[in-house]
Amino acid sequence: MELKIKNKEIRELLNIETPEFPKYATQIINLANQNAQATRPKVVGQMSELIKEFTGKSIEEWEKWYMEKHPEAIDEATKKIVEMINNFREVISQIDENLVRQWVRDLIIVKTFIGLKFQEAILKKIADEFKLDYKPSAPEEESKGIDGYIGNIPISLKPISYKQKEMLPEEIAIDIVYYEKKRDELRIIIPPQLEEKLWQLSNKL
Repeated sequence: MELKIKNKEIRELLNIETPEFPKYATQIINLANQNAQATRPKVVGQMSELIKEFTGKSIEEWEKWYMEKHPEAIDEATKKIVEMINNFREVISQIDENLVRQWVRDLIIVKTFIGLKFQEAILKKIADEFKLDYKPSAPEEESKGIDGYIGNIPISLKPISYKQKEMLPEEIAIDIVYYEKKRDELRIIIPPQLEEKLWQLSNKL
């Protein structure tokens, strides 16, 4: 047997009122909260731990107990969110059809292309660092695990998670460069033995 309870029904079962918000309001407030980090533990406390400490039964008891421990938290979080929404108001007046079109193009054309071609960017970055040429691999070379060449050295590019696996599904005899995609950057890890090879090759030129 399987039962499901919708979030709205949970409130009804616990006799908790559901506030009414204008359409889209909660999405905007939630986005502002994410940007302002207004309800992070440093502002409102670690909620998952606080609720465990609470020994009362009713929501009224919980509110009283919480406010005694963090009397400024709700006001502080509210202030941070309102400030961010005011920032949104200033920006939204600058958003017109042309700006939206630029954003859509960047998402569909540019970021999709980067997602497909970022490996070439890694090869070029390494080659520039060691003052060497680079070349992406041909399709038949890709089947052998080669993603490209720095000088005459074949390179395989793998995400950092590949390195962390205890057992790899394949053994790659060529040198591996690891990468890690972060929010605002692409981290490249060149193993020491490969770095030495690249410097040796660079110094020969």
